[in-house]
Amino acid sequence: MTLRLAEHSKDREQQLAQIRQSLGSRSIVLIGLMGAGKTAVGRRLANWLDLSFTDADTEIEAAAGQSIKEIFAEHGEAYFRDGERKVIARLLEGGPQVLATGGGAYMNPETRAAIKAHGISIWLKADLRVLLKRVSRRDHRPLLAVGDPETVMKTLMAERNPVYAEADLIVESHEVPHDVIVGAVADALAAKLGCDAMPAPKRRRKKVP
Repeated sequence: MTLRLAEHSKDREQQLAQIRQSLGSRSIVLIGLMGAGKTAVGRRLANWLDLSFTDADTEIEAAAGQSIKEIFAEHGEAYFRDGERKVIARLLEGGPQVLATGGGAYMNPETRAAIKAHGISIWLKADLRVLLKRVSRRDHRPLLAVGDPETVMKTLMAERNPVYAEADLIVESHEVPHDVIVGAVADALAAKLGCDAMPAPKRRRKKVP
């Protein structure tokens, strides 16, 4: 049993090394609705791959000097979306990294084109029950403050899911430990990048005195 675990761990390490090598300067861009797990999964994925993690919403708030809730309240959604587009375009120049985007970011055609040019998009797809359970834990979502959360979420799913489906990869985000989802993302990336067919990067051997 111990030997099998060690072999599995070694295989995973080789897979992750191959993914890093294949990415080049591209970013792994997580998309999906609020509550899909983009930040939680993104942080763990970045740690697995030894890459930096960037949350687009956090960067937008830093650039604006306001919270997203405040930006929506003072300037409206259109103003926020324009700033979001500019910030994500700038962040994509800084790959490789794992980049988590806001739920509406991928709806912008310019942002989709920029992600396609500089990254690999992954839709973390979750069903309505899972999304509602997760978003109910926090009250900072501006779009959920305008009506019944379930009604709003159903509307967003109908509008956005067909566009999210254009992503390079789709990974189901279930109510399971985050590391399980991260493993599924890693496997999907490896298959997409052809890593399973690549030789593992050679490690330099230490000279023995």
